[in-house]
Amino acid sequence: MEELIYILIVWNIITFLLMAIDKFQAVLGKWRISESTLLTTAFAMGGIGTFLGYIAFRHKIRKMKFRILLPVALLFNLSVIYLIWYYFLN
Repeated sequence: MEELIYILIVWNIITFLLMAIDKFQAVLGKWRISESTLLTTAFAMGGIGTFLGYIAFRHKIRKMKFRILLPVALLFNLSVIYLIWYYFLN
């Protein structure tokens, strides 16, 4: 179980960095990470990192899709973590 926690931490750091990379690429006018990739990584248990990147870099804050789906992804991730804890570790 401890390994799973480390994996989730590393994955959320990666999703945070994806938001940072996309923001700085946008500022430089270079290639971008697609919105669908960013949202997919958020729903794939990277909601915390993506949401923190959204806030820290003020990235995609005007996009209604992100304003709605990132909190949903975060709640989904937290629900999955709770259900795993409740049913399998308790």
